[in-house]
Amino acid sequence: MSRIRYLSELLSSVFIRQEQQPEGAGDGSLAELCDALLSQSGEMSGNRLARGVLNRFAAAGSEEQIAFFLMLADRFDIDAEHAVGAAQLYAREKNADNLSVLMECVEPRRQELFRRLNQVPGATNELVQMRALLLEACREHPALRRIDVDFQHLFRSWFNQGFLVLREIDWHSPANILEKIIAYEAVHAINSWTALRSRLEPDDRRCFAFFHPAMLDEPLIFVEVALTRSSPASIRDVLSTHRDILPAANATVAVFYSISNCQSGLAGVSFGNFLIKQVARELSRELPGLETFRTLSPVPGFMRWVNSVDDQSAEGIGESDGMHSRIVQALETARRVSTQDTIELHADEAEQLQFLVAYFLRDRKREDNWPLDPVARFHLGNGASLDHVLPAADVYKKGLAQSAGVMVSYLYDLDRVEDNHEAYANDQTVIVSSEVSALLDKTRRVRKRA
Repeated sequence: MSRIRYLSELLSSVFIRQEQQPEGAGDGSLAELCDALLSQSGEMSGNRLARGVLNRFAAAGSEEQIAFFLMLADRFDIDAEHAVGAAQLYAREKNADNLSVLMECVEPRRQELFRRLNQVPGATNELVQMRALLLEACREHPALRRIDVDFQHLFRSWFNQGFLVLREIDWHSPANILEKIIAYEAVHAINSWTALRSRLEPDDRRCFAFFHPAMLDEPLIFVEVALTRSSPASIRDVLSTHRDILPAANATVAVFYSISNCQSGLAGVSFGNFLIKQVARELSRELPGLETFRTLSPVPGFMRWVNSVDDQSAEGIGESDGMHSRIVQALETARRVSTQDTIELHADEAEQLQFLVAYFLRDRKREDNWPLDPVARFHLGNGASLDHVLPAADVYKKGLAQSAGVMVSYLYDLDRVEDNHEAYANDQTVIVSSEVSALLDKTRRVRKRA
């Protein structure tokens, strides 16, 4: 029996009280079943009703599912007037009874509905899938976002770090888990079982995933790691099946080259910040020779930004720093390179792309002053620093289209991640290496050309 399967069955005894899946209640509409579930105090009868609601929702068509969501938003919302009265009562007399009444008034009834639905076996995964459908429905029905507030509140409790189980995935893991690694890989597609084997079986490759005790056959997020003696300059170097396999004990660098979130229904529930640091600790214990932890990361927001900069909006970019002409020239280079099938960069083109990506990641911000690039926000928020900008590091079609072939390396200095995180979280400071700073140092460039 595999470790994951064993752990799944062991933890099931804690998280699932019933040995048998309760039969669903078949009579009544979804609204009637929900009302009955909320009024039910008996555990077994409540579980039958919960299973009935979940089965009915799963079997419903998209229109009926949206009608169910609209009902939750309306009938199971808070009574605002009652909540205001309870708040005023608590303001006048702050005691435990008044606080309890206030808390009950400000919590929508649908939160308790979701809790009762979650009591039956398999319900956690079904609620995650329900939220995935809700997020799609929110695009056309913004009022449904009120329901998502409840899902986020509950999921952040149900999926907090204390419940997450870190497991290594290798070539001998159960086939259903391996199939999901192939399906969920979101950064560098795995096109065959042979390709998967090349990422899991060699001694210099690792893969780790977070699982939840109620969903141990469903990875939540996973990271793929290359163990090397130096920092790779391209993703092709990492994915090559013809490389010399390095004995893991001889590795000095751990490269996180792919991180994939698996459950769209858990969007906004953060796992990656825990995953990177926990995997680094696990690898440090296993391989004490490891000295450096870094990423080989895409820059998915780069070409979106480049293509959004037209002649008019480019006029003010970089003028205050004296970078305007360099930026305009580099924008043209990025657009040209991103549309090519293959690239062979001249030294000046590579330098232009390095400069522009460094400028984009360090200096271009959203309205809330956070970096434009989502991968940058993730790693910088974890306490990493922007260490290298690597031109022609991803010359596959996707890499050219999203970042003109450029990748970057974020450094996880375990002695500095907390300080870096604080600087980023409190002041939106993007910590960069001296190498990246040099790319943006106008004075140094002028002297070089003089």
